[in-house]
Amino acid sequence: MASQVAKNSSAAPSEVGPKPDAAAPSYVWQAPDEIMHYVYLLRSQSAPEQTYVGLTSDLRERLESHNQGANSHTAKFRPWEIVCYTAFQSRDRAAEFERYLKAGSGHAFAKRHLW
Repeated sequence: MASQVAKNSSAAPSEVGPKPDAAAPSYVWQAPDEIMHYVYLLRSQSAPEQTYVGLTSDLRERLESHNQGANSHTAKFRPWEIVCYTAFQSRDRAAEFERYLKAGSGHAFAKRHLW
């Protein structure tokens, strides 16, 4: 996945992600400079059997939007809570993963492992 952790290792710097800040411990996660894209799974707090899978580049704003009723698919089951999310550097890869989770074997995978 897109998460990158700077570690002390013999690997070349390009293999371990962004160079850590000199003042930061070597185990601190370093955020990439580019925008991340998140595939997220929501569960309704008012009707826990209702779930939703979505894609965004601003997770907090998107959850707020769902909870304000801005999305017709989620408005009637407010409020929502995030069950889990996965970050991607590539929007295309995130969209592929979202489609996977919404169909066939990906839906079954999410039901078994993520909900």
